[in-house]
Amino acid sequence: MAATAASGLQMATARPCISSSHRVVKAGAAILGASSKGASWAKLASGSHISSIQPFQRTFMSSSVKLNKVVTKATSESSDSKPVSGLPIDLRGKRAFIAGVADDNGYGWAIAKSLAASGAEILVGTWVPALNIFETSLRRGKFDESRVLPDGSWMDITKVYPLDAVFDNPEDVPEDVKANKRYAGSSKWTVQEVAESVKQDFGSIDILVHSLANGPEVSKPLLETSRKGYLAAISASSYSYVSLLKHFLPIMNLGGSSISLTYIASERIIPGYGGGMSSAKAALESDTRVLAFEAGRKNRIRVNTISAGPLRSRAAKAIGFIDTMIEYSLANAPLQKELSADEVGNAAAFLASPLASAVTGTVMYVDNGLNTMGVGVDSPIFKDLDIPKDNHQG
Repeated sequence: MAATAASGLQMATARPCISSSHRVVKAGAAILGASSKGASWAKLASGSHISSIQPFQRTFMSSSVKLNKVVTKATSESSDSKPVSGLPIDLRGKRAFIAGVADDNGYGWAIAKSLAASGAEILVGTWVPALNIFETSLRRGKFDESRVLPDGSWMDITKVYPLDAVFDNPEDVPEDVKANKRYAGSSKWTVQEVAESVKQDFGSIDILVHSLANGPEVSKPLLETSRKGYLAAISASSYSYVSLLKHFLPIMNLGGSSISLTYIASERIIPGYGGGMSSAKAALESDTRVLAFEAGRKNRIRVNTISAGPLRSRAAKAIGFIDTMIEYSLANAPLQKELSADEVGNAAAFLASPLASAVTGTVMYVDNGLNTMGVGVDSPIFKDLDIPKDNHQG
């Protein structure tokens, strides 16, 4: 079973992406800063790793709240800019491999952009059946607008590798997958082979990002989930990270960083997020702590995971679940604004940078604080309470 991307399909490619007629300029050091004129930055395409499901059967009462989206982003210096004060996120000279990029709409793409804006070289892994679509979209300029970095240059994807993180090595691939037409024309796409290809092409990497998740029975309650579906969710969404780090660790430079994406369902009940996916995310977070110890002792590699809030993506919109989750978050989170993918990307850039040199084994929540809430304050039971609301316009 192929792993599909957290925000829809999670995929990647063996051939280098075909460059467009525009000249791609490498981004410089990035600065995390705030605009004095308010939130006027362009918004990165957002996505969600929530795979699906039946919407909550609940009435939301957030319509009376005036909500505005606040977008922040890692910004790169242009060559003619004056020195900027503040702590720089400078990843120049670093190389990142992001597993799970299939379009310009999800977490993986947003993380790649923030890393690129900070100066890192970008390699991506794309699910094999989506490789041709992704490459064609790059070649035809479909992603041109979303490739633009804050300094006006473009994100350059140095190379795209085909990847199916469900399979560790060629011996694991069943005959029906080998014969599948969607895999025809691609080779060396198991985790072991991709790591070997990256080593052969570039020697080493500094940053590893896991943006993969798939639960074939995610729409089923846990009590109705089959053993096969449960184990498939664990394999694609959790063990795939262990396998990636296992195979890439030997080519990661001393002091590197590895990042994955998790979800609050790992520790809270999220009706509709079934099929073993909540268990998979819980396993991912537990593995993050163990891997932080083992990879830290082996090669000083820092291992962290980001628990991101709900984000809109084409895949999430298609299932109808994400709008419900976003409405719930807007009504109940401490920060009443819609989360954007670039905020998750910025958090990843921080974790990958020297600024987080002592941070490892952590779950970083990037969800407007929703994880801190013990009750849904939009519930009718609280209608007589004077609950503060965000009335800011910008």
